Amino acid sequence: MAERDVKVLILGTGIAGLTAALKFAEHAKVTIVTKAEPEEGATRYAQGGIASVWSKTDTFEEHLQDTLEAGAGLCHEDVVDVCVHEGPARVRELIEWGVPFTLRDGVQAPVGDPAEAFDLHREGGHRKRRILHADDLTGWAIERTLLERARAHKNVEILDHHVAIDLITEGKLLRRWRRDGGRCLGAYVLDTRQGRVRTLASDLTVLATGGAGKAYLYTTNPDTATGDGVAMAHRAGARVANMEFFQFHPTCLYHPSAKNFLITEALRGEGAVLRNAAGVEFMAKHHAMGSLAPRDVVARAIDMEMKRTGDRHVFLDATHLPASELREKFPNIAKTCAGFGIDITSQPIPVVPAAHYMCGGVLVDLNGQSTVQGLYAVGEVSCTGLHGANRLASNSLLEAVVYADRVVRSGIPLLQEARTQAASRVPQALPEWDTGRAVPLEDQIDIAANWMEIRSTLWNYVGIVRSTSRLERAKHRLDLIREEVDRAYWHYLLSKDLIELRNLTLVAQLIIQCASLRKESRGLHYTVDYPDRNDWVYGRDTVI
Repeated sequence: MAERDVKVLILGTGIAGLTAALKFAEHAKVTIVTKAEPEEGATRYAQGGIASVWSKTDTFEEHLQDTLEAGAGLCHEDVVDVCVHEGPARVRELIEWGVPFTLRDGVQAPVGDPAEAFDLHREGGHRKRRILHADDLTGWAIERTLLERARAHKNVEILDHHVAIDLITEGKLLRRWRRDGGRCLGAYVLDTRQGRVRTLASDLTVLATGGAGKAYLYTTNPDTATGDGVAMAHRAGARVANMEFFQFHPTCLYHPSAKNFLITEALRGEGAVLRNAAGVEFMAKHHAMGSLAPRDVVARAIDMEMKRTGDRHVFLDATHLPASELREKFPNIAKTCAGFGIDITSQPIPVVPAAHYMCGGVLVDLNGQSTVQGLYAVGEVSCTGLHGANRLASNSLLEAVVYADRVVRSGIPLLQEARTQAASRVPQALPEWDTGRAVPLEDQIDIAANWMEIRSTLWNYVGIVRSTSRLERAKHRLDLIREEVDRAYWHYLLSKDLIELRNLTLVAQLIIQCASLRKESRGLHYTVDYPDRNDWVYGRDTVI
């Protein structure tokens, strides 16, 4: 029997999922599913901050224009307008909930005019300082605060170490193929501690599963970023868009012992400069904003410089900045780099680009509603139209809180409607998970080998610079892997690793499919075969 006490089901415990959960919990019972510890996810590793018009010297129009310019002609202007204008109110809510954003020197508390209380960073693509931050651990400050509130709320239940397998839809229950899959009714979820699959029914389901950086060999993302939400939504019949636009953060720490440590863009905002191994500054010849150019420009420039010189990395040089200021403003970066023998006050930091943010995802409307009824998506898993072909720095946390609020405001009437009906839209008994004749998985090394092949293939053939022949090779390899993974999925009992591999394989194929359809270069998608931008044919989203 399905567990009918679930009304709102949220998959993910980052800023998007937790914000939606806290707001929904005022109106209904909420169950949050997370496949690891609740704290683990991309939000906690966000260093930079949240972009919002906050200073009296800044304007909505300037933030809007910066976003549109970074998005290379594909931003939806109505979405940008909504996020920019609703952003300050959502940030104020975070402050009211207790997120400890860094105050200006000498300010003890955000009393009086809060616009003048907080320290503001500037990052690439921004003309003004508008990034609220908590030193250089903004994501962790937000995650810790929201999670504490969620754990204390009587209407919120958190199921950790539960991995979502697939969404339950009317189409799947009736075993009829439908273009949109029918209404979403919940999800099948694997309890990895007990080894059993749970059937979670819901009147409303929210995907907040984050991105898919683990599809690439080098990434700033945590191990949880395996594209689960996009894969599940696609299998449920939802439309997916703009997967070719995968953002590579220009400055990931290059060190043999550093797994995925990000060097925040705010360091360049304070004056740090990119140099090659010979100490020569090279960004000025690529963009008027130099080292503060939009991320796609900087990442490609670094890639070109490394290929030109044969070096395995470049350097981010902040040694000309006051040492005390660096340690005060970037304590986590200073401490982490010191642990690897790098003193950022006297030594340049070795950096390389790494897969960082998925600008595409599950296609949603202005309320976060996907093309499948009853299924919403918010945060990195979604494609709202805000980011276009390239995300402006620190607009991701902004999008998460704005759309979480809009999802809740849109979803509350649906919950009220379900509550007043004699019977819920969800059937009284959803079918339990059927293992069929599946047997225990014997050879774990096959999963590791396939995962590594996927990541290497995307890094080598679908990375910062692409070509038609590279994309064709990548497609051929992924088709073979997909066949093997599908056989394993139907033959063996499920494990967390097998579920993630299945999702990652599909997401990799979607990235390749979208990249192959866009025969131009725009934003984060650059192909040597079509180096020019073509607004006439490709000035639109890639929807599949």
